Amino acid sequence: MPSGCSIRALWILNNHDTVVFSRRFPVVEKRWRSAFNTENENTDPPRLPTDQQLAVAFARRKRREGSSRGCGLRVSQSTKGSDSWVDDPITRHIISLSLSEDDDNESNENDDTNILWPIVIHAKALYHILVLPLVEPREMKDFVNLSNRSDCGSAVGEDLSLSSLLLNISSITGAFMVAHSFGDIVSGDTAEPEVVVAASPSVGGLFDSLTGSIGISTRPRPVAAAPVAASSSQSSITGAAASDAPKGGLLDKDLLRNFIASAMPFGTPLDLSLSNIFAMKANGFSSAEPPHQDLKQPAWKPYLYKGKQRLLFTIHETINAAMYDRDEIPDSVSVAGQINCRAELEGLPDVSFPLAGLSKARIDSISFHPCAQVPAHGIDKQNIVFQPPLGNFVLMRYQAGCGLGPPVKGFYQLSMVSEDEGAFLFKVGLMEGYKSPLSMEFCTITMPFPRRRIVAFDGTPSAGTVVTTEHSVEWRVVGSGRSLSGKSLEATFPGTIKFSPLKSRRRGDGDDDEESDGEGTENVVNVEDVLVQKMNKDLPAVEMEEPFCWQAYDYAKVSFKIVGASVSRMSIDTKSVNIYPTTKSPVEYSAQVTSGDYILWNTLGKAPSAAAVKIR
Repeated sequence: MPSGCSIRALWILNNHDTVVFSRRFPVVEKRWRSAFNTENENTDPPRLPTDQQLAVAFARRKRREGSSRGCGLRVSQSTKGSDSWVDDPITRHIISLSLSEDDDNESNENDDTNILWPIVIHAKALYHILVLPLVEPREMKDFVNLSNRSDCGSAVGEDLSLSSLLLNISSITGAFMVAHSFGDIVSGDTAEPEVVVAASPSVGGLFDSLTGSIGISTRPRPVAAAPVAASSSQSSITGAAASDAPKGGLLDKDLLRNFIASAMPFGTPLDLSLSNIFAMKANGFSSAEPPHQDLKQPAWKPYLYKGKQRLLFTIHETINAAMYDRDEIPDSVSVAGQINCRAELEGLPDVSFPLAGLSKARIDSISFHPCAQVPAHGIDKQNIVFQPPLGNFVLMRYQAGCGLGPPVKGFYQLSMVSEDEGAFLFKVGLMEGYKSPLSMEFCTITMPFPRRRIVAFDGTPSAGTVVTTEHSVEWRVVGSGRSLSGKSLEATFPGTIKFSPLKSRRRGDGDDDEESDGEGTENVVNVEDVLVQKMNKDLPAVEMEEPFCWQAYDYAKVSFKIVGASVSRMSIDTKSVNIYPTTKSPVEYSAQVTSGDYILWNTLGKAPSAAAVKIR
């Protein structure tokens, strides 16, 4: 955990903007009030709001900014003193709340007694987690001045900017870690990251030729993610984790209180690993074979491992893409990756290795586990030194470009030839430019129709199989068990689809609907616009937070899994991994790539897009 991080308070709100859990830390609040009195001798320090006051302030900001996160950019509706007025996208993640009952922020200019900042906001499941870290009062004043400036944005090299201000606040990083930890708990997503053992070595010869030709290959297997302690207490740790995990999706307040008492007593985060807390709660601290007096045992490793030693690394990347196949809208492809690690090493060793491929990966952002240090870095290599905790953990997270290009290219077209019948066409190319050892295990393209029921379907793809349901068509381009390795694949899929007729009017509607239909038909000359108008008439309204529900038939979603290497060209050379004190421990490395929101937008329909910044 970064030094100097303290949390003044945290709140958890449900989807009705009601505070369902809160915790204030008087020790940290006393430090804040003392610093405020030193900075402002004649002003009483503001007190933390009650749960009701905070809920009202959050709902007011949500109405003013348009959503819980806001847009992060100054728009015509922005008011002076609001987050969007600062004109920085980071205000979608670090927000401020005005505690004044007056909705007009301009009346509170340069008044830092009614502003709560910086609040880290994290949305998970049906909840919003708000974390308020401790900052200096002068930093609060700097933000208030920024939020009331008349100019827009931050200039390069400017002394006062939101980026430079946040860069000097060390507690921001810790607040994000706290928010994500609480988000995992309230959503029940407490499983440790997956670490995969690489496939067994090839036996070569005729066996490999036969198994490869029929699509059978050795599969990597995941490693159990249970925390490692003494062998005698292994089962009790697992049982404790199972019994304390949130059940039924309900908010377990006792679990949250126990987590706070163990992970961040008095508001200072120490160890946010839920598995470590479960282990300590079930077994206490073992006095068997304590570390040497000269070695300081870190908080993230309450137990020492004893057994067969090995070191496992897994690079797990997720590709998000929006493919338009239009000259006026460029395709967008990004990679979100993480390096998962499991170190089954005795004692308190230090592990170091150079991370290769940074120049080819085009890294946009990178962050490390608190146990890691980055003493040196270069253009293409970055040395990482860390003292690993128990169990599986995320050593590093990063955002990068797709160095090998998108694994699935092509276009999707759907045209409604009548109100209840449409014709579609897919043309895709898989794994173009991808070479061994990269292998695609499966690839599926799904056309969802959530508001229409399919009654007839006709179409035969050039490769793969098709499965239909009442509300979707699923094209399994590469089926499970038949991987695509060392070659590319081009496939087409034309077809027609027929839906059940839409009701001409909703239940309870009168003749007014018929009149409005007639007026709309007369005013619209384009036949396609008439069909869209009729179809959208019976579609329920959706919120702007759901971009994929703007239209009924605008996209197809691609799902796939690739193993063998990373697509960002990030890699780990197992021969360059050093362990001190030196031990003969095998080092294994694997990589897998999965699809996130990988969307093929209908070339003939409407699609949301954002203007890209051109760098010359």
